[in-house]
Amino acid sequence: MAITNPFQFLQQVRAEVSKVTWPTRKEVMVTSLMVFAMAILTAIFFFFVDWMIRTGLQFVLNFFGG
Repeated sequence: MAITNPFQFLQQVRAEVSKVTWPTRKEVMVTSLMVFAMAILTAIFFFFVDWMIRTGLQFVLNFFGG
């Protein structure tokens, strides 16, 4: 692998960065809000799943435990 000097490296980096399609501010906001919304929905879902498992386990332990 050939070693390039720092100046050539920076030129190549600039060329590659110019090819990137950057999202607009609106796209970033919408996708960020969707990520937060999905995280909240997932947390609520797992809260209820955990609650149902805990309730069921307590019922079983109380039924057989005495």
